[in-house]
Amino acid sequence: MPKKAKPAGTGQEEGPAPCKQPKVEAAGGPFTLNFDSPSGFFESLISPIQTETFFKEFWEQKPLLIQREDPALAAYYQSLFRLSDLKSLCGRGMYYGRDVNVCRCVHGKKKVLNKDGKVHFLQLRKDFDQKRATIQFHQPQRFKDELWRIQEQLECYFGSLVGSNVYITPAGSQGLPPHYDDVEVFILQLEGQKHWRLYRPTVPLAREYSVEAEDGLGRPAHEFTLKPSDLMQSPHTIHVQQDTVPSDISYSTVVGGGGACSSSWGDFLLDTISGLVFDAAKEDVAFRAGIPRQLLLQVETTADARRRLSGFLRTLADRLEGTNQLLSSDMKKDFVMNRLPPFHVGDGAALSTPGGQLPRLDSIVRLRYKDHIVLTVMPDQGGSDETQEKMVYIYHSLQNRRETHMMGSEETEAYGLRFPLSHVDALKQIWSSSAISVKDLKLATDEEKESLALSLWTECLLQVV
Repeated sequence: MPKKAKPAGTGQEEGPAPCKQPKVEAAGGPFTLNFDSPSGFFESLISPIQTETFFKEFWEQKPLLIQREDPALAAYYQSLFRLSDLKSLCGRGMYYGRDVNVCRCVHGKKKVLNKDGKVHFLQLRKDFDQKRATIQFHQPQRFKDELWRIQEQLECYFGSLVGSNVYITPAGSQGLPPHYDDVEVFILQLEGQKHWRLYRPTVPLAREYSVEAEDGLGRPAHEFTLKPSDLMQSPHTIHVQQDTVPSDISYSTVVGGGGACSSSWGDFLLDTISGLVFDAAKEDVAFRAGIPRQLLLQVETTADARRRLSGFLRTLADRLEGTNQLLSSDMKKDFVMNRLPPFHVGDGAALSTPGGQLPRLDSIVRLRYKDHIVLTVMPDQGGSDETQEKMVYIYHSLQNRRETHMMGSEETEAYGLRFPLSHVDALKQIWSSSAISVKDLKLATDEEKESLALSLWTECLLQVV
């Protein structure tokens, strides 16, 4: 049984005492991460904290600190990214700004020491050793297999993009000024030791990364040192400042992963409203009526226009309450287009080549890679505005390029299938069943049933049990 959680030490405080983050230690015996399923992985990542407790007490509320005295786990964390990895990575063509930042915190401000063009390891090491600069490596999961494996599990578990950065900081140095992030962040201490000070939020659930002046932060709400194999989860409401503690290793390496920055209720509402308006305008003539003359030229919206808009919003709310249709389209598509492909060893042929038996009418089938597929209903992307009909879209990440993950400017494309709206119930059957007979699918003809199964199989999304 894991040891009982106990409060961690905090710094001096002003005003009301902050919430205490627990300090927990792993029980005896080797610690291992469970990669059998996304939920199993996350449970093992934050063990011995239970997931129900985590989301009830910590997520978006207060930081969590987990400290484990486990040499095996420390060795595993160290293998995720080492300072020596930079030499081979630079040989693959890394560029300043895109792949690597070199920076220092000087008088409370971030000073970027980047050169132009390609990163050369000797210059990088010179800045690290002589200028005491922090090396920030962007999105290492593009090149490090085990980080790919970890982040793929987290993207499946949270249903949102998860990026990461590695920070390698010389002893006695600080790379970043006090700031708050726009995401929930998990910090894994890989090498060395790093001292952290967490402050009370000035912007609850901040939407943008921001640097804060140290003299305006007051005293830390929490203060502690991370050692190899430790994990910290910090809500994006907390200011963070960190510096490397001199130890047996003359530098500190941490990997920070975060996500869900564009997965708020506000984002989902914006995504949903467009579909509701599209449907309402097709069925209700009031939504198609023109706005008052010169409304767009007025400095302030008139009382009558506000009244009409309020009425339309109430109508949309009523429609939403009375529907069970699939909601969201752009958010689903954006997520699946930009996320990591399924983790695999080798060339990934299984993700692009159908395997096993062809599905027939009497076959029992089930989905493959369910955590990497989204199902949505949206207007036909190929039709004109006047003739757009709703279609069912299946998007998946099987063919996504790991090398472009979370790189923003890199071009991406959507992979998947399109079906008539009449297929939505049959597809829902497949999604909700652990296995189902093709002949039991809710389609009008046997030919449609078999054709649907074959299309999914060809896309490597279905297998015969």
